[in-house]
Amino acid sequence: MGLHFGTLFWPGTTISASTRYPALKGLVNARAVIIGGGMSGAACGYMLARSGIDAVLIEQRSIASGSSAANTGLLQYSNDTMLSEFAERMDVRQAVKFYRACKQAAEKLCVIAGNLQRATDFKRRNSLYYASSQEDVPALQREYAMLRQYGFDAEWWDESRIAEHFPFRRAAAIVTRGDGEVNPYSFVQALAEDACRNGLGIYENTAMLSVEPRSGGYRVMTEDGAIDAEHVIYAVGYAPELAGGRWLQPIMNRSFAIVTDPVQSLSAWHERFLMWETARPYLYARTTVDNRIVVGGLDENVRQPVLSERELRNRSMRLLSELHKLFPGLDARIRYEWCATFGESADGLPWLGEDPDRPGQYYCLGYGGNGSIYSLLGAEIIRDRLLGLDNPIASIVRPDRPTKVSP
Repeated sequence: MGLHFGTLFWPGTTISASTRYPALKGLVNARAVIIGGGMSGAACGYMLARSGIDAVLIEQRSIASGSSAANTGLLQYSNDTMLSEFAERMDVRQAVKFYRACKQAAEKLCVIAGNLQRATDFKRRNSLYYASSQEDVPALQREYAMLRQYGFDAEWWDESRIAEHFPFRRAAAIVTRGDGEVNPYSFVQALAEDACRNGLGIYENTAMLSVEPRSGGYRVMTEDGAIDAEHVIYAVGYAPELAGGRWLQPIMNRSFAIVTDPVQSLSAWHERFLMWETARPYLYARTTVDNRIVVGGLDENVRQPVLSERELRNRSMRLLSELHKLFPGLDARIRYEWCATFGESADGLPWLGEDPDRPGQYYCLGYGGNGSIYSLLGAEIIRDRLLGLDNPIASIVRPDRPTKVSP
C-alpha cells in the first residue's frame, strides 16, 4: 500500500547526491537490527551507533523514501494532545514529565540538526498556537496556565497583540519557544550518514521477510540474506502490520500538504513562526529557507491516500484558501502538493519500547503529530534498555500501557 500520492517537495531539494547503500547478501551478525530507514529508524541508528552499540539497519526501498519524504519538518514539543488534556488522562506528574521529555527531545534534535555534516536547512523557530474560534479560548487559557505553572517558556497573546504582528486577527494564542524546522528528507539522510560513519551497517533494497526466534535472540530473514541479532527494533513507520504484536491499535488517517513557489516577501510573517490552531483537524503552516510556504491539514479518517489528481487538487486549493485568509497580501501559488498516510493512537502517545510478549523486540513507532520528537524519545528509550539504564518516561509510552481517553 502506498504511503503518499502527489508531487513531493523534499526529495528534490538535496544539494549533494544521497548516499546509497548496498542490499544485504549473506549472513550478518549484530547486537541489534533496526527495520526501517525513515525518521524513527535513522534516529535509532544514530543513537545506537553514537553509544557504541553494534547494530545494522535494513530498509526495503531507500533511506527516507517512505513517510519521511512526506513529513513537513516541524520540530515542536507541544503535542496534538495538550499538556492540560494529558493531565486529565493520567497522573499530572506523569503528564508533565512526558511534556518535559518532549521539550528536551526538541532541543536535542535542534542541536543534532545543527551539527550534522549534510545541510538540513535547520532553523530555530517559535510557535504560534492560536484559537480557531472564541469558544476555544478557555481551553487555550487552561493550557497556558499549566505550561507556565510547570516552567515551560510560553507567552499569552491576546487579539490585539496578534494583530500587531500578523495581518489576521484571532481571539488568543500561545507562543512557545524552543522549536525548530528542518528539511526532513535531508535530515534523515544526514542521520543515517552520521550513524554509518560511527559503525552502523545500512542495507537498502532489503525487505524483512520474517523474524524467527533462535538461541540468543532472533534471525531476521531477507530475500538474499539474514541477520542474527539479540534485539529487533521495528521502526516501520505507518506500516504497523510489519511490526506485529497485539499491542498496536493505530488509528490510520490521511493528511494533505502543499508547498508554494517562493514568495517575494515574508515580511508579514512575524519571525517566521511555526503556526497551528486549536481546531481538530487543524491547519498548520511554516516557511522554508528559500521563501516557500508549507501548509498542511484537512486530515481525513481514511488510510489510503487519494489516488486522483482531481481529488488532490480539491484539497490543495482548500489549503491555499486557508493560507490566503491568514495572509491575504501574499501572492502564493501551489508548486508541490501531496496526500500522505499517517497514524495516531487513541491516547495521543506513541508506542515506544519493548514488547512484553516478545522479549528483545522493540517498537519505535512515533505515531502522532510529533513523529520526529517521538522518534528521538524512542531511540533513547531503546538505547537505554540495551545499556541497562532506566529511562524516566519508558513506563508512560510502553506498548502495554493502559489506554485512557477522555470522552
